[in-house]
Amino acid sequence: MKYDVILFDADDTLFDYGMAESQALLNAFVHFGMPTGAEDYAASYKEINSALWKDLEQGRMTSAVLRVERFNRLFAAHRLELDPEAFSTAYLKFLGEGTYLIQGAVELCGALAECRLAVITNGIKDVQTARIAGSPLSDTFEQIIISEETGFQKPETGIFDYAFDKLSLTDKTKVLMVGDSLTSDIQGGINYGIDTCWFNPLSKAGIPGIQPTYEIRDLAELVEIAGVGKPR
Repeated sequence: MKYDVILFDADDTLFDYGMAESQALLNAFVHFGMPTGAEDYAASYKEINSALWKDLEQGRMTSAVLRVERFNRLFAAHRLELDPEAFSTAYLKFLGEGTYLIQGAVELCGALAECRLAVITNGIKDVQTARIAGSPLSDTFEQIIISEETGFQKPETGIFDYAFDKLSLTDKTKVLMVGDSLTSDIQGGINYGIDTCWFNPLSKAGIPGIQPTYEIRDLAELVEIAGVGKPR
């Protein structure tokens, strides 16, 4: 094998976050008596949420603040008389039930059985652990590294230090970071000095200065990159 250890991002790499988010938002609004709320405010929510997650990546926001602040801003923008904290609690519960996977994720992890697999995610601990535990990938990963537990988030090197310690790793040449985000997953891997694979199913344009080692459109392409079944 070319790589002994594969570090996977979770959302939009193995797990379909968009589907989980949409369903959780719908269920939360229905729970608070607004059955058309998701349809009416989803676009606004995604814009606010995306901006806050970028702040998180850059160290200007914590996940504890983010989980409520996004709804605080959404409700203020649309003058909705809802309690942001109560809504956040309901939303996160529903989000944790969203175990939808990216097509080919189960097959990929099965094909990579020779490798050590781990997750390294900036997601919220309760949500990520619930989603992974409730999915067909529940017994797949040796470690699940979540930013809330480490005090660091991708692309900071601290979260990779934490992962390497948990996995007892020393050889960076045998580790591959796989993810959909150039600014989080790929930049994080580059910062740490490990090879990276950008999962880019929609053929998005790259970002100048962030150059992944590999780029794939389909998860199945990762099997050949990992060198599974080939002599060392």
